[in-house]
Amino acid sequence: MDIQADLMDAHMYAFKRAVLLEVLEQKQNFHSLRHDVLPYLVKTQLKSEILLNGTPQAEENGHDKVTSESNQTIISQILANASTPRFHEVYESIHNGSPTVQRTHKCCAYIASNSKYCARLNSIQAFSDINRDVIGEANHLSGYSFSVHNNIIHPSSELGSKTTVGPHCMLGEGSLMGDKCSVKRSVIGRHCRIGSNVKIVNSVVMDHVTLGDGSSIQGSIVCSNVQIQERVVLKDCQIGAGFVVSAGSEHKGESLTRKEK
Repeated sequence: MDIQADLMDAHMYAFKRAVLLEVLEQKQNFHSLRHDVLPYLVKTQLKSEILLNGTPQAEENGHDKVTSESNQTIISQILANASTPRFHEVYESIHNGSPTVQRTHKCCAYIASNSKYCARLNSIQAFSDINRDVIGEANHLSGYSFSVHNNIIHPSSELGSKTTVGPHCMLGEGSLMGDKCSVKRSVIGRHCRIGSNVKIVNSVVMDHVTLGDGSSIQGSIVCSNVQIQERVVLKDCQIGAGFVVSAGSEHKGESLTRKEK
């Protein structure tokens, strides 16, 4: 047995539907997959039920002894095949009165190799970091290749006169940028309309966003279908989908979202 302390839970779980429903029916006070269901499944996976002529016997959990020699043999067979795909199914059927040992489930973990990209997206900062990774060390995930300028500019996008898109930046399909714009360490989505003299630094701009002339976006996340009017300054902000930012306004460290009707 190898024990590791250098792994991180990615919070992605796959369950056999029948096992999960059975647990939730029996344990109605469970509210969290991570804190309730998963620990319970891990704890109970090593238990087995021994059926003698259809009658449940004592559980084998590693501490209790099964005196029957035939039962010991079956337990040994189960443990020897613990890694097989059919571990959760019945291994022995009743033939000539022989007992049946049944494992209800097993728990497995996929450990990503060092060559795989795996990150947990559970914060605004993590979202920004992952977007930068996609145009950095994990650029293969984007499906595009870097240009000679070490950036990703979709062939259908258009750049105005004297507009620069720096290294480790991405400009999505169908996006248009006006004259004298500057983009540094940022991701711009598809079909965006960006005016002239716009500066975008360390930011994520999603799809179908409009940026007015003279705007400055720094360290911010702008969601899809946002309209930012002329001369707007955003620093360390999050702008919710469909929001309209008024011309000439300045915002720092704010979260702006559209009010629901």
